[in-house]
Amino acid sequence: MAKRTIDMVGAVALLVLAAPVLLAAVIAVRADTPGPALFCQRRTGWCGKEFKLLKLRTMQVGSEALRVALADRNEADGRLFKIREDPRVTPVGRWLRRYSLDELPQLLNVLMGHMSLVGPRPLPVEDSVFTGEARRRLLVRPGLTGLWQISGRSDLAWEDALRLDLEYVDTWSIRKDLVILARTLPVVLRGEGAY
Repeated sequence: MAKRTIDMVGAVALLVLAAPVLLAAVIAVRADTPGPALFCQRRTGWCGKEFKLLKLRTMQVGSEALRVALADRNEADGRLFKIREDPRVTPVGRWLRRYSLDELPQLLNVLMGHMSLVGPRPLPVEDSVFTGEARRRLLVRPGLTGLWQISGRSDLAWEDALRLDLEYVDTWSIRKDLVILARTLPVVLRGEGAY
């Protein structure tokens, strides 16, 4: 109950504070390339329930279909798909990703109860066939930020990211959430591990 209250109050406060930045980002996305400003993707959430994750669009329209053609360029391992210089990412999208501004619409996911401010990042449905220990990630709501994000972001191997997610699940506390939230802003401003 306390965590959900913090999520609700925090999400509303952050949406109010970020509204001018979010509006400017929406205008920039629409001016940069044709297509909608928002991108929705099915993700696996709490207890394995699927939900539609909201993001600002950082790739050209139709980029999901190109993923198969780029599979040989994947720089990540395990269930992650990352390309440092992904050709599908738009110029504005690169900038939005660097500072995680593309994630701001997920504050709405927090308000809808799909996500928490802090927790393991939700993975796309097709990437999240969880088996063994990895299923424990689903015991908590996925988060806007988490141990993974403040410890290396996209530069981490899947095994390291999973280890951090399971550490969070096993040792969650309000205090830990507040520490992770406080450490998120400096990491985001430095743009480390974001691509």
